[in-house]
Amino acid sequence: MNYQWYPGHMTKAKRMMQENIKLIDLIIELVDARAPLSSRNPDIDELGKNKSRLILLNKSDLADDRQNRVWEEYFRGRGAFTACLDARKRNDIKQIFQIIQEACREKTERDRKRGILNRPVRAMVAGIPNVGKSTFINSFAGRTCAKTGNKPGVTKGKQWIRLNKQVELLDTPGILWPKFEDQQVGLKLAVIGSIREELLVEEELCLWLLEYLQKSYPGAVEKRYQTREDGKPSEVLERIAQVRGCVQKGGGPDFERAASMVTDDFRSGRLGRITLEIPVAEESGE
Repeated sequence: MNYQWYPGHMTKAKRMMQENIKLIDLIIELVDARAPLSSRNPDIDELGKNKSRLILLNKSDLADDRQNRVWEEYFRGRGAFTACLDARKRNDIKQIFQIIQEACREKTERDRKRGILNRPVRAMVAGIPNVGKSTFINSFAGRTCAKTGNKPGVTKGKQWIRLNKQVELLDTPGILWPKFEDQQVGLKLAVIGSIREELLVEEELCLWLLEYLQKSYPGAVEKRYQTREDGKPSEVLERIAQVRGCVQKGGGPDFERAASMVTDDFRSGRLGRITLEIPVAEESGE
């Protein structure tokens, strides 16, 4: 299957971001900690190449903690400030304000030398759909400022949010890029829920996920479903369907229902803390 989703509002959103970038001191990019590279939009890199960058590994509570640390080092090595967080937790949010101040220290110092005092840092919050931008903003502000949802495509327009005298945030819609050169990227985005479900073949996603779990997280499937995880992914899915009562009227396994259950268990963390990619493998093209 060809994984792609680029509705018209994303073209408009990208244009809006280009028009506002001159007002911005810092780009805060949220990525999904379970797929940090695949969930980065290369257009945002191009857009913010001369701006300070803060990359937040959101949903890190669902990702492999060891890999979270590896990815933090990876992004720091490329000149970005970075942090892991669960955007729903206020305690995780507290550290972000200090990082913003550090990331914009040079800008603040330049302003001071020019006699410009107390101008707030203006940060653009960017990222692909469903990485938690609105949840992050609401937690950061301590109030509901941005509309949230657990499906991609909730935020449709820009919104300036003044947090305090020191920081202003520009909320932007989640945007993908027009074409995934690597369909593995599209597949991972589909698995983590950043592409609309109506466009997906649930069983295909699940078979890829089961194969990945067999190789990278042996024992996860067996622990969750109390069934063997050896053999072809299709055989594993059939056993899961039987164990969990996903059966069609005629008595055969309901693969679609079982597949939907497995991907939902992954997205909610019920399969354990799982990361779908690691820096070494990604850089070497494996």
